[in-house]
Amino acid sequence: MTPGARLAASLDLLTEIAADPRPADAVAQTFLRARRYMGAGDRRAVTERVYGLLRRHARLGWWTGDGSPRERLIADLVLTDRLPPKAIKALFTGQGHDPEPLTSAERTLADRLVGQPLEPREMPEAARLELPDWLLPALTESLGPDWRAALAALNAEAPLDLRANTLKTDRDGARAALAEAGIKATDGPLAPLALRVAGRVNLAATAPFRDGLVEVQDAGSQVAAALAGVTPGMAVCDLCAGAGGKTLALAAAMAGRGRLVACDVSAPRLDRAKVRLRRAGVHNATLHVLDETGRKWLKRQTGGFDRVLVDAPCSGTGAWRRNPDARWRLAPESLESLAAEQDGLLARAARLVKPGGRLIYVTCSVLRGENEDRVAAFLNGPAGEGFTAVPVARAWGEAGLPAETCPVGPDATALRLSPADHDTDGFFVAVLEKAAEGADRTGPSPASSV
Repeated sequence: MTPGARLAASLDLLTEIAADPRPADAVAQTFLRARRYMGAGDRRAVTERVYGLLRRHARLGWWTGDGSPRERLIADLVLTDRLPPKAIKALFTGQGHDPEPLTSAERTLADRLVGQPLEPREMPEAARLELPDWLLPALTESLGPDWRAALAALNAEAPLDLRANTLKTDRDGARAALAEAGIKATDGPLAPLALRVAGRVNLAATAPFRDGLVEVQDAGSQVAAALAGVTPGMAVCDLCAGAGGKTLALAAAMAGRGRLVACDVSAPRLDRAKVRLRRAGVHNATLHVLDETGRKWLKRQTGGFDRVLVDAPCSGTGAWRRNPDARWRLAPESLESLAAEQDGLLARAARLVKPGGRLIYVTCSVLRGENEDRVAAFLNGPAGEGFTAVPVARAWGEAGLPAETCPVGPDATALRLSPADHDTDGFFVAVLEKAAEGADRTGPSPASSV
């Protein structure tokens, strides 16, 4: 593809992302799958351009007055690539697969931006940090004194993390298999099965992936699943399984022994989980769609599980590195509805836990209102009667994670992970234990993550 054709494809993809309710990565996968004629270099150039535009959305919008995708692209070529207007005009010829020629207004825009910085001093803080104005106060309160560094890290490009599937290999074996496929992997942070791959690779085309030796999973997500403390022979429920990322990690920890149930309200998501479970060699998992029949089934499982994982639907603020467009899809009312849904899920999950069992609450959010506040509301309400928060250090050790890698102190009863501090996506984890029959029901106060 010519440079101009790559820009035209970038515009097409950016327009599809804006019109599609799915996350940008899902839209991009569909877009590229339908254009198999694009070479690896073309795909890389287009996706890097589009994700760069998404990460610079607010700053470019400030310069263009929230302009069209074409105007943002033109502004990006001037402000980021530092191309002169004459060079941009040569890319927008309308010939072959090039974008249509610049209009008079677009030429004026390019001329106006020559020599300007991407982030001038007068640019508002929210635009500089790539945030909706209304969300900035909640984020600064949730992230603490180093909130600027935390927000900058959430706008950086995410690495590719993999989890070695212990049903088929170990981390060294997975690393060797990847090396044979031409992929160099190093140890990922915190999680003992995590492998990190530099750059962009077509993992799906490799034997280690097709054979189920590795699964794509952020290291922080791996830690969240590990803190469930699952062991072979347990009865385990993943209540919001989605496409099965954490279900796979739980299955590996169970070593094929015990009862594993994956639930979700979406049948298509569970269909994707089924494919992944089969590839990973998981044979002890059953899947339940929580439609009317599934909800009736779930009611009959009261007190039936040693572990219940609630990977709750949330704002996804901790995963902005991977889905930079998600920040612009949020609205204040969506946070309110998510909090109500999270409270409902915690109450539902609590009924499924055996005496002496544990409920593990996880989000990929960095907002206190979805994390510590939800755990406190649960423990202080009727649904949380008999539950106490387990110190993270205790759950960390019981999960077999090295004590020296635990990122919080001995009294912390909740874990926050972030790209700035831990080189992972933003995750929150609280482990809540249900009192055994006849046990003392007092315990530590909830949701301290320091």
